[in-house]
Amino acid sequence: MSGPAVPPPAPLSGDAVAATVDALRQHLGATAPEIAVLLGTGWGPLAARLQGAQTVAYADLPAFPRLAVGGHAGTLSVGHLATAGGAPGPRVAVLAGRKHAYETGQPDGMKGVIQSLAAWGVKALVQTNAAGSLEATMPPGALMLIDDHINLVQASPLVGLKGDDRFVDMSAAYCPALRTQTLALAAQAGATLHRGVYAWVLGPQFETPAEIRMLKVLGANAVGMSTVPETILARHAGLRVLALSMMTNMAAGLSDETLSHAHTMHTAQGAADRAVDLLCGVLAGLKI
Repeated sequence: MSGPAVPPPAPLSGDAVAATVDALRQHLGATAPEIAVLLGTGWGPLAARLQGAQTVAYADLPAFPRLAVGGHAGTLSVGHLATAGGAPGPRVAVLAGRKHAYETGQPDGMKGVIQSLAAWGVKALVQTNAAGSLEATMPPGALMLIDDHINLVQASPLVGLKGDDRFVDMSAAYCPALRTQTLALAAQAGATLHRGVYAWVLGPQFETPAEIRMLKVLGANAVGMSTVPETILARHAGLRVLALSMMTNMAAGLSDETLSHAHTMHTAQGAADRAVDLLCGVLAGLKI
């Protein structure tokens, strides 16, 4: 007997996206930054690295969701990243928080966000998240570049869309050129950046040890409850995607620690400065 079906994605009004783009231009500038950064748990301090930032709340953007998860502020800021020398760096958009599928059972919570960013003129989406590690060589605090993902939920935010463009090629979901640049920039900075496959699970409960053993057999190196739906949406919208994971725990059965959101937040806070330092260096050096 099959389990309960995931509800179909809700329709999104084109008027809501158009109104959001107008609001973005009014509050943050007619010209969009080339890069938008979506901050997951532990990556929030990036927003404080912006110089001359202008900020608008998700609540003031019609196509944006309302957030209800700790560590996700629900603001969009645009500014120049501070460089080591103090001079203004690249102009980027920073999104503090995402809507997770586990909040509603629907994977399309960020559809309006992605569509609005693309319509505004953003070219690339850099995603960050907190994840559980499946590798002993990648302990809590380690950072991983996502090479590929496993959509274990087998849910899509594109369900219900019309037209042939919904059949999106995901063979290079995470842009190879951006990944190559990121690895080179990390090496130049002397930072350790692992590589691997990220498995998306629905949550909000953590995985069982048996599920983690299954994911290892499938080829996953890290597991989490986000990122994959946004990657699908971004590729459908024509955005290039880069994604980084911060390991906040060893996955179930791989250590004696008790998993909780509070534990995730605590570990993420301890690794945040090093993670954001790496991210700033990557963003400053990326060629879109």
